[in-house]
Amino acid sequence: MTSPYTLYSDFNCPFCYAMHERLHGLQFIGHCEWRGVQHAPQLPRPMKPWQGSLGAELRHEVTVVQRLAPGLPIALPSGKPNTRPAIEQAVVLLRCDRSHGMAFVRETYRAFWCEGRDISDPAVLRQLVEQGGGSPESIGTIDDESRQVAQEWEAAWHATGQAGVPLIVSPEGDLLVGCAPLEEVRRFFA
Repeated sequence: MTSPYTLYSDFNCPFCYAMHERLHGLQFIGHCEWRGVQHAPQLPRPMKPWQGSLGAELRHEVTVVQRLAPGLPIALPSGKPNTRPAIEQAVVLLRCDRSHGMAFVRETYRAFWCEGRDISDPAVLRQLVEQGGGSPESIGTIDDESRQVAQEWEAAWHATGQAGVPLIVSPEGDLLVGCAPLEEVRRFFA
């Protein structure tokens, strides 16, 4: 079953995390097909601490998200990881079982934005799969087909002409960009 709305999102974007939680709270996440994309593919594996201007930028992002989504549990991570491994793992799980895949997506956002865990680490990803109700056997191998799906998501996101995330595309092709206020999200899904 394809969901009528497409949600392009990246695990290491605090605005994506906030929007994901907002969609859960409004009970709209079930109407969305989550597609992980890398808005910063140059980020390292493993995650490296950010200092100087990058550290200041990260602090600023978290402060803005705290203002946009008061009450959202969020902590300042030490840096940002490359999200390709987490996105590819999500593809595997979503292809096998959407509910398990979506549980993994939510746990991955929280592991990074609440606990500061390095979600580019395969051991962390295995733990998150298990936390989401999966067994080591259900993790699934990231194969060429899963990598291809992740590349197709990336290409479709680029084809929207938008460079930012989160991005929601309606069935009519309307776009909702960024961590929009609650009322704007409600109108978009009405």
